[in-house]
Amino acid sequence: MYPSALNIAREHQVNPMPMRTPTLVSIARPAYQNRLLREFPPKVLDRLSPHLEPVELLRGTVLYETGSLIRFAYFPTNSIIALFYTTANGDSAQTAMVGFEGMAGISPLMGCSRSPSCAVMQSSGSVIRLRSSVLADEFEHSPEATLVLLRYTQALFIQLAQSVVCNRHHSIENQLCRWLLTTLDRQQGHEILMTHELIANLIGTRREGVTDAAGNLQRMGIIKCRRGHITVIDRPALESQVCECYQEVKYQTDLLIPSRRNNISQARDQNRGGIDAMPLARF
Repeated sequence: MYPSALNIAREHQVNPMPMRTPTLVSIARPAYQNRLLREFPPKVLDRLSPHLEPVELLRGTVLYETGSLIRFAYFPTNSIIALFYTTANGDSAQTAMVGFEGMAGISPLMGCSRSPSCAVMQSSGSVIRLRSSVLADEFEHSPEATLVLLRYTQALFIQLAQSVVCNRHHSIENQLCRWLLTTLDRQQGHEILMTHELIANLIGTRREGVTDAAGNLQRMGIIKCRRGHITVIDRPALESQVCECYQEVKYQTDLLIPSRRNNISQARDQNRGGIDAMPLARF
């Protein structure tokens, strides 16, 4: 039986600490670092701004447990949220990853106030917190907000579905490559702070399998591993080793959230020292 990722996360759990400065209300609109918020038209943001609360969270903070009441939606700015399911016997697997392109806490918009899965901070950093009741009211009464949020919901469903396919049909090395690339797309820099054990629990496999896969990638000169750290040395080579699931999710999300294409490509170019991003497939 694999240890529950939620139990591992609880070892690092902390309470959210409101940021002292700056408050989001005082930040100019172009400085919003969450791309989904930037998709909202100005009149929607004007209504939401008084309710947006920047919060600093540490890795391992549990935002929701399965069945818990969702009181807030969380929009990451420079952090990552992991969504995963835990079975009755304690096994767990990550189903989606949320970074600065999206949000966690979509269920209340669909009429369900309780979380169907667990949500845990995968990395430390900032999020923008918004009461679910405020967002649900905007979703109900604003056609513009409804369209933006439904498109993101579709993008999240695509990621969930593709994760199921990948975990069932592709090798552990493929899954590790996909996980590494998806993480890099949502953070700055080449280094990922994560143990092989926690990665194994997030993708639903054994630690030995992740260690073997990481060892293969290290021998190929693609990554460098040390305890609790994985540094991606050659991103183009990593992309050449990943299965089609990574590009499929990325492409479909770019279609549904158009502004994400340029923003993530720019972030990836910065991460890779100016190397051009892999071209997207086109119709």
